[in-house]
Amino acid sequence: MSNDNPDKDLDLDLHFLPSWAQESPEINRYANYEGERGNRRFNDDRHGPRSGGGGGGGGGNRPQGNRPEGGRPGGDRPRGDRPQGGGRGPGSRDDRRDQRGGGRPSFERRVEIPMPEVNLRIIPEERGVDSLTKQIRMTGRAYPLFDIARLVLQKDDRYQVEFSTKKNPDGSVAQPMFVCALDDTVWLSQDEAVEHILHRHLATFYEVTKTPTDPPKGTYTFVAQCGMSGVILGPPNYHDYQNKLHQLHKERFSRLSFENFKSRVKIVRDEEVVKTWLDELSFKTEFVVLNVPEPLVLASFDEVQKHFRETHLPEMVKSVDSHVVAGEKTRRVGSRELQRYVFSAVDEQKRFPLKLVTTLSQKFSSRGLHFFKVKKSIVHVAVARPHFLDVEATPVSDGVRKIVDYVNEHSRCSLKELVDFLAPTTAADRAKTEPAKPVESAEAEGTVVPKAAEHHEPTSEQKKVLADLHWLVHQGHVIEFANGELETAKKPHPKPQPKKKVAVAKVPKPDAAAKDASTEQPAAPVDTTAASDVATSAPVAETAATAPASEVPAEVEPPAAGTEPVADESASADMPETKTGGEQV
Repeated sequence: MSNDNPDKDLDLDLHFLPSWAQESPEINRYANYEGERGNRRFNDDRHGPRSGGGGGGGGGNRPQGNRPEGGRPGGDRPRGDRPQGGGRGPGSRDDRRDQRGGGRPSFERRVEIPMPEVNLRIIPEERGVDSLTKQIRMTGRAYPLFDIARLVLQKDDRYQVEFSTKKNPDGSVAQPMFVCALDDTVWLSQDEAVEHILHRHLATFYEVTKTPTDPPKGTYTFVAQCGMSGVILGPPNYHDYQNKLHQLHKERFSRLSFENFKSRVKIVRDEEVVKTWLDELSFKTEFVVLNVPEPLVLASFDEVQKHFRETHLPEMVKSVDSHVVAGEKTRRVGSRELQRYVFSAVDEQKRFPLKLVTTLSQKFSSRGLHFFKVKKSIVHVAVARPHFLDVEATPVSDGVRKIVDYVNEHSRCSLKELVDFLAPTTAADRAKTEPAKPVESAEAEGTVVPKAAEHHEPTSEQKKVLADLHWLVHQGHVIEFANGELETAKKPHPKPQPKKKVAVAKVPKPDAAAKDASTEQPAAPVDTTAASDVATSAPVAETAATAPASEVPAEVEPPAAGTEPVADESASADMPETKTGGEQV
């Protein structure tokens, strides 16, 4: 199939444009159009060449021959206000868009910025893990491990962030890391660390002094000012403007390209801003070096950077392979790339804290806690794994038996329900343990004193029930969940019985030589009488050869040497599954 414009086949982007945009830009459909009612003649050349050619609307390919000259079919409205082919006239939205210099809106694909080549791990704070371990041991309750991880991520002071370098296949470091000794911040290059120190901690090493000097001569009505930092750079025609522009970009905005940074500079015609710039140039800035035996004065910031690198850099900035940052400092970890990396990692873990759960399980396990699953999916941490207690076969006290029986009959019951059933509080007990009424002071006259919350000390029977329950929980016989519900450890699944192995007699394969001889030699005549006698005289051997392997007893014939026994598939029937309160991890 021939094509009049073969170049169009090579431009894939052009194939996804609408049909009106695929026409040749040389075609001008409005060249002979002349508007009515005094409208001036116009065409696409008035605004310059249009990308893709054609008019603005989507009806460029509509046939116009059947329409009346004065308006739409069935209507009397003149057509002078709108050009043929669906285009837009002067003053319309497309026309205004062309006057602003923009065509159709371009949809740029969002490009994800890659993360630094550094390992990041969120570690729970040690004191917080000790506190959680102590609470789990004291209460005896089982807590979901994922809920504990989300609880750790709620506040910055509950976790730490560990950075470590990655190794290339050749053993080199993929991305080096540097730590500032002054504030424990982490950086990806020495230049970033030096820039940070001279910007934040300049007064630690140098004293800034200003000496009056003559202001610049001439009349200045406007100055250039950085739109991001507010630093006044001076008039663009000033001799030191370019040096100051490059210096500001190098010191504070090196992450941006110079052209992008330069586009943020604006011209300000405010008299106060111009006067501020003149006042800054009316003083000469010098830097006095501190903590040196001999006085030293540096005339420019470039000399300060050079002196700092030669004198203080080895002590203040150190290269590391790994570094741990406290949680409260993660909001100002140092490098912007690392800061973005921390925010992304923490946000990801808040949605699904699998990595933090792994770290928490290791720390809890080292402290003697145990883990089990509920409903085969929810991992819990507790003081003991579920351990089934058979009260019928194990000698236990009556109190323990009553607790187990009640929890078995009332699954997911609360502690209050258990105590109220086994050791209810009587009115006499309440009277004995009723707290004294609070004494109102003289200062509280005329005010309403709230009643104290009712709290009754447990009776001796209740204390005994609680002691028995405490033993059951810490032995794993009863599980107390975080919401206060109780459940007994169920009987585990019975272990599957080993499969029976039945020996099978191996039938020897016919010899290859004998087979070849039988095929080459003609068959000898067979005596029918002898064959019938043989057939009737060996019924037992035929039965053993044709019977299934599972029905042949092992004593009939021992297995031949070098044969392997075959397992009996009939003995591997599925065992009924029993529900358990928890499965060990």
